[in-house]
Amino acid sequence: MLRPPRFLVSLATYNERENFPTLTAQIFAVAPDVEILVVDDSSPDGTADWVAEQMQTDTRFKLLKRSGKLGLGSAVLAAMDYAIQNDYDFLINMDADMSHPPRFLPALRAKVEEGFDVVIGSRYISGGGVKGWPLSRHLMSRAINLYARVLLGLKTRDNSGSFRCYRVTLLRRLDPETILSKGYSFFEEILFRLNKLGGTFAEVPITFEERRSGQSKLNIKEVFRALGLLLRIGIFRA
Repeated sequence: MLRPPRFLVSLATYNERENFPTLTAQIFAVAPDVEILVVDDSSPDGTADWVAEQMQTDTRFKLLKRSGKLGLGSAVLAAMDYAIQNDYDFLINMDADMSHPPRFLPALRAKVEEGFDVVIGSRYISGGGVKGWPLSRHLMSRAINLYARVLLGLKTRDNSGSFRCYRVTLLRRLDPETILSKGYSFFEEILFRLNKLGGTFAEVPITFEERRSGQSKLNIKEVFRALGLLLRIGIFRA
């Protein structure tokens, strides 16, 4: 008898403890069979301590505690490596700040099980959207996504969002040494790399909800750094 597919949900964190009781409860409410991997960059608020406490009674919690803030992209790469090394079938990445409502998890899972290699929770296809953003943030996000499609040859509409499901067999073929991005441009770059490997892509609509508590890690310096790196990748296509 074939075993059911194993899903790992990765959450990259820095000071997100206040969100975790609600977020993880909502994840397990709609997907009780998944396991949650928290990749924590030594959050001073005790995020890792909270996860370690849950691990004592719930084996679905996993923890990678890293020494210092090493970058969002490297955190997702660490989760990818963990999924590969521990023989998961699918890796779902979500933000830890409640901006990716777990109610959309079943749709991502259903779509990837149709046979796609990467399924994106998309704000920019029919049925998707964003709550809580000012006009300037909408315009910036749309511009970055257009920029990525033109430079990197991507067909998907939402290339900057991080709410995604990856097939681990495709991730096994990815050479992490080719990844240049450490920050937010990682999410466009990884699609470019997986597209070069022949991966198949799909999108399902989600509603992104601006974080309810804590502070955003995104700043204008990071945005310009991401744009410059994507330009470099797009020009050299390597």
